[in-house]
This record gives sequence, structure tokens and C-alpha cells, in this order.
Amino acid sequence: MSSVKIRGLTKTYMRGSERLDVLNNLDLDVKGGDFVALMGPSGSGKTTLLNLIGGIDRPNSGSIFVDNQRIDQLSDRQLAHWRSRNVGFIFQMFNLLPVLSAERNVELPLLLTNMAAAERRSRARTALSLVGLDDRASHKPAELSGGQEQRVGIARAIVTDPGLLLCDEPTGDLDRKAGDEILELLVALNQSQGKTIIMVTHDPHAAERAQRTVHLDKGRLEMDAAA
Repeated sequence: MSSVKIRGLTKTYMRGSERLDVLNNLDLDVKGGDFVALMGPSGSGKTTLLNLIGGIDRPNSGSIFVDNQRIDQLSDRQLAHWRSRNVGFIFQMFNLLPVLSAERNVELPLLLTNMAAAERRSRARTALSLVGLDDRASHKPAELSGGQEQRVGIARAIVTDPGLLLCDEPTGDLDRKAGDEILELLVALNQSQGKTIIMVTHDPHAAERAQRTVHLDKGRLEMDAAA
């Protein structure tokens, strides 16, 4: 279970000569084993915050601690190594490689390790089994439904057994039934596997599955309330 502690986080971008203040002196605490929904209007900084927590981007100022390790001060190489072991990413668009089977898509994060091929395949099969797709291991993305594709994406995110799952609109491209199945899977991963989950969503129905809802508006934390 991974905890997150953020203090004084600021992120700005330049669009030509225009300065865009995306996050403004933001503080946030997420306890290990928490399931947090991150809501707010478009442009409020939700995805930027998710990328900063996951070490994909770096802040202009402030600190980010995950399990008491300050990740914003790691080198690029250290950060890539940390990210591959500690964070699983789940995206709205699934981001599966169409030429690869479900099993091979799930196996991809393990290619960054020194793990033997047989162990990689075993881990991938186990992850697919956890999301209920062990019978679809040989299928390519075009042969799967949208909900099944997202399950493959979740299996890929958990194959390295990370403590932290970062989800960016994980049900945004799914119908309500498939979306509910994905949300139930995330709740199960949180409750039975102890995964800490931070989920960006525009959908109040999805946010209801989280333990807490955090609202961002114009780069500032507006409200942090129990679900």
C-alpha cells in the first residue's frame, strides 16, 4: 500500500509567451490503501497532477513523496526505475499495441526487468486471471470488447505488483455496464489487493466508488471530502 504526500506543488507551462499556471501551491495527502477520486472541470490540472505523482512529469516547485521517498528529486534514470516498480497506469484509451496478444501486451512492462521469459509469461497469465481474462490471453485487441481491452490495460498495470494505481478516466470510453464492471474490479483491487488508487474522472457515478473525492479547480484543491 503506497502513501502519497504532496506539499506546495506548483506546475506551470509556457504557451508561446503566455504562462499557464496549472497547479498552484497544492497540498494533498493520500493514505496507503486509499481509493481517491479526483474531479474537476477540464483544464483544472487533474491529469497534470496524476502525471506528477506518477513521475511522468516534474513540478516547478514543491515536493512529492510516495512511501516516504521524495520522487521529484530523483534523476531521470532513477525515476524511470522507480516508476517501473511502484506505479501502474490505467488510461482512458487503453493504449494496447494492436499487433500483440493480450498476454504480450500485459507482459510489456516486465521487458524492462531482468526476469526470465517463462516467469514473464507466468506473471502475465496471473494478471489476466485476476481481471477475469485468462481465457482471452491469445486474443488481439481487435478481437476484444472495449471492457475487455480495459481489463487487459488493468492487467498490464498490475503485472509488476505496484502499490499505486493511477487511473485517468478509466471508464470514459465505455458504456455504463462495462464501466461498472471496471469500477468493481478497481474496488476489488483496492480492497483485496491493498492497492492505493487515484482516479481522475468526470463521472459522479464513478466517483461514488471511491472512498474519498478530491476536487480541483483552477489548479487549487477546492474540497477534500469522504465519499
